[in-house]
Amino acid sequence: MANVADYFADLTRFDREVPLKQIDEFLRTTDIPLEDVHRFTRFHPDRYLRNLMFSSPAFQALVLCWRNGQRSPIHDHIGSNCGVKVLVGNFVETQFELAPNRMVYAISSSMVGEGGVTVSTDSDIHQISNLQSESRDLITLHIYSPPLLTMNVYSLYDDVVRSYDDPINEEFFDGAGI
Repeated sequence: MANVADYFADLTRFDREVPLKQIDEFLRTTDIPLEDVHRFTRFHPDRYLRNLMFSSPAFQALVLCWRNGQRSPIHDHIGSNCGVKVLVGNFVETQFELAPNRMVYAISSSMVGEGGVTVSTDSDIHQISNLQSESRDLITLHIYSPPLLTMNVYSLYDDVVRSYDDPINEEFFDGAGI
């Protein structure tokens, strides 16, 4: 089993923020064996879990674990760029925009398969869902730079934008979920 820090060594050269292009390139070209990810996988029956794998001043790497049917809230990543790589399974990503009345509406959805990568800027509004058949689990690797501390959460039912503090502020064993 490799040292986790070795996988992220190239990204640790950045001291404040990893550019989105480098996050995308890293996720597309770096293969972390599942046996090295396994110790960071924790699932919950009621919500997906955000498990801290590695942290530096410029970024966080999290392993998110999703049971079938679980989905994120509709959200953005205030102040952080994000890259996601599918390690096991596939997900549906739905992109949203704000309407003139400040409510959100879906503009597109796409399936991201195993090994696939998607990136987003801090103000992009999206939702990730595990909608696979046969109760399949989903495991994704997320890179947030700078580390994600707060996100806005949106609703399809009203124009209220809620601020949500990122639940990863402690060590991995306290894996949190939304």
